Amino acid sequence: MTEPARPEVAGPDAPVALVTGGSRGIGLGIARALTARGTRVCVTGRDRERLAEAVAELGPGAMGVAGKAHDPAHQAEAVERVVTAWGRLDHLVNNAGGNPVFGPLIEVEPASLAKVFEINVLSAFGFARHAWRAWQREHGGSVVNVSSIAGLGAAPFLGGYGVTKAALINLTEQLALELAPGVRVNAVAPAVVKTRFASALYEADEGAVAAGYPLKRLGVPEDVAGAVAFLTSDEASWITGQTLVLDGGLGLGAATG
Repeated sequence: MTEPARPEVAGPDAPVALVTGGSRGIGLGIARALTARGTRVCVTGRDRERLAEAVAELGPGAMGVAGKAHDPAHQAEAVERVVTAWGRLDHLVNNAGGNPVFGPLIEVEPASLAKVFEINVLSAFGFARHAWRAWQREHGGSVVNVSSIAGLGAAPFLGGYGVTKAALINLTEQLALELAPGVRVNAVAPAVVKTRFASALYEADEGAVAAGYPLKRLGVPEDVAGAVAFLTSDEASWITGQTLVLDGGLGLGAATG
């Protein structure tokens, strides 16, 4: 897939987006798409070196703030630095997430499940609160949460992850109701996207996995990025509280042979 061209420098009045977990994979793909349309973008991530590489790639209209997404101090710092540097925060994309547990949900230790909730749900909630208080309450904007099709139904061996992604969808709907009319809040729910994070789900036999999708391929970060770019655009100004499923037709129940 061809990477979109990007403007050399975003203007001083250009909108601003904060993308969590934006140093690689889906998050970096989203940051690229937003930068390509002239949005200034702040990306966050834990790995300082990788984050610096992402910022260098994104160009002059980008900055990075290193830290753990579920750390409240990091959430506050990232939002504060964005507003201080650029004077606004139009769009928040909660992409950071993780899945440190794998296997039947009933076997997951409660403390481990709490950690997954902290990473996948409470981080999104925390960033949304900070963005609301710092800019969006007075000026409006949008929030997009990156959920998963695992949040739409039972998923073998991904139960803990799926429960948190279901909670993220409900959080999306609750915030959409509470933050309207000034702030729109939506979610995307991808199936398997080819990233390092999801590699264990397809790397043994990508062809066999892709065969189960009517479109006969797995997702790539650009697929998610395009959807997020749309949901943060003026063209989506009458859309809020929705979860856009990005699954290559997997949910159609088509034959897998």
